Amino acid sequence: MEPGEDTPRTRLWRRAARQRGYFTSAQALEDGYSYQSQYYQLHRGHWTRVGHGIHRFREFTDLPAGEHDHLVRWIMWSRGRAVISHTTALSVHGLGIANPAPIHLTVPPGFRRRDSSVILHPARLTEDDVEEHEGFRVTRPLRALAESAEDGAGQDVVDAAVMELLDRGLATRSQLLTAAQRVGVRAELAVERAVRAELT
Repeated sequence: MEPGEDTPRTRLWRRAARQRGYFTSAQALEDGYSYQSQYYQLHRGHWTRVGHGIHRFREFTDLPAGEHDHLVRWIMWSRGRAVISHTTALSVHGLGIANPAPIHLTVPPGFRRRDSSVILHPARLTEDDVEEHEGFRVTRPLRALAESAEDGAGQDVVDAAVMELLDRGLATRSQLLTAAQRVGVRAELAVERAVRAELT
């Protein structure tokens, strides 16, 4: 293959490289792989099937796993409509002690797919609520804290995230309270408790 040659593999590789090696059957079809040739790639072991209609280039499975590689799979599952959120987002940002087993995703109202491995939160997010990571979007730290508190995350989780945000200079107490007020009363109370505890 000549450098710069535009082939189905180079097109799909460029796309998958931005998604930690993952891609969907529909994306492969767009980039020039018929369903028959997709079956061939899977059968020969060039691709690995990781879920229904979700694949990964074998070369990426041979590399050391990134800490958040598994999250990209769920963005593929949602057809790019989900955002990593709530305590999963706190974990992505390294804030406090949040380490949820189920993955939390915010999805548009009316989203119909379901899976027992994920908890879905229908909501409309603004661009200010979200930031880009490699292969997925995630709610920003302040939003992640507020939505986790509103969702009933333990006070210890909220306290630890507040302490981390303040210690790292990522937010002021006023910004924390304002973000919580935007989301709901439960979030406001939990964050206010955490801020008060931080002052004592």
